[in-house]
Formats: sequence, C-alpha cells, structure tokens
Amino acid sequence: MAIEDENKLKLSRRVASTWVVISMGVAIVIGVVGNAMTAAGALEELSDAETIIVRIATLISQHGPLAALLAGVILAGILAATMSTADSQLLAASSSVSQDLACDFLGLKLEGKKGMLVARSVMVAISLVAAFLARDPNSSVFRVVSFAWAGFGAAFGPTMLMALFWKRSNKWGALAGMITGGVMVFVWKFLIAPLDGVWAIYELLPAFLAALAVHVVVSLLTPAPEKELVAAFEEARG
Repeated sequence: MAIEDENKLKLSRRVASTWVVISMGVAIVIGVVGNAMTAAGALEELSDAETIIVRIATLISQHGPLAALLAGVILAGILAATMSTADSQLLAASSSVSQDLACDFLGLKLEGKKGMLVARSVMVAISLVAAFLARDPNSSVFRVVSFAWAGFGAAFGPTMLMALFWKRSNKWGALAGMITGGVMVFVWKFLIAPLDGVWAIYELLPAFLAALAVHVVVSLLTPAPEKELVAAFEEARG
C-alpha cells in the first residue's frame, strides 16, 4: 500500500517471491542437515527441534577461531532476525490499536500527543505481556506461532483467494469460510490430530480446505454480489 509507483509492483513481487523460495529452502536444508548430524551422532537427540541451528553453531565454534567467528555470525543473524520481527510487530500492534481500533472503529479523536501517548502505552503493555509469556524457558515459541499462523491462514487465506479470483464470492461465503477455518483449526489441533496416524498433520491444511469448501458452497447458496462489485472486480482483473 505504501509503494510509490504501481509499475514497481511486478518487480517487488518477483523479489519477494524469490526471497521466500531462498529463505524457506535454506530452512529446509538446515533441518535436513541437522537430522543427518543427529543420526550420525554429531549432535545429541534434541527434545526441541527449534534449537537445531543453535546447536549446529555451537558445534562449529569448537573447531578454531575462524569457525567460532562463523558461529558468532550465525547466532547474531538469529538475534537480528528476531529483533527486527519483534519491533515491526510492536509498531504494527500499537498503530492498529491507536489508529484502527481507537480512531476508526471507536471514533475517538487522538491527534498529536494523545495519539502518540496511546501508541506508546500500547507498545509498553504488549512488551510487558510478551515478557510475561516468555518467562518460561521451556516454552515453545514455534508451536505457539505455528498454531497462530494456522488460524490466520485458514481463516483469511481462502477469503483472500476467492476475493481475488472468483467474482461469485460474496460476503456470506467469506464470513462462513472465516468462521469455519478458525473453528476447524482448534477442532483438528485438539480433537482429531491426537488420534495420530494419518490424522496427525498440521491443522492448517484441513482447516484451509474446509474453509475453502464452505466459502464456495455458501456463496453459491446465497445471493450473488451486487452488479457494482462485479463491475469493480472485472475492472481490477482487466
């Protein structure tokens, strides 16, 4: 939304897609290498797979000064990625509360120092909550984030795809799909996945498919979108 020239959208899309492929590919390689090192006995069996890159860096650091320097760069990269994401999410959260929620939704007028004070107060409050949640060193951030992203993906993913590529999609289908996706994430995570076997899969996949199916069915069973919306859709696609 902040791009200065819409003609640069293609370039930004290509850069973003390329980077996602590279970063996800490297993450998979790290997992494969860590699994092989564990199988070979170079690393002990891990109770928490999230720490594999830290364990690999620690092992590398034991083979001389240059290796220790490389391990330090790896650990610094992890910390940098964590901090950059954390501060971005803090700013986004504070802006959402002070602008989207307080001003746009509740109709409050927060200008100048008042708006800044609310935004900073929200940022401090979120930081304190995050510090409280992180006080347990044995807790798994990855599992919490994975479950949260499953909810986001299942609730909003099908709705976004249908809004972009299917003009028959309507608000009732979108609403039903979002509710179905959100509920199915909890149902699959806590009721179906514990059955193990073929059912023990990441809850995002079945929840996404269920939300997509419900979105299509409900959209077809309810009135079609207004002609103005269809015209706007056709114009955007054109």
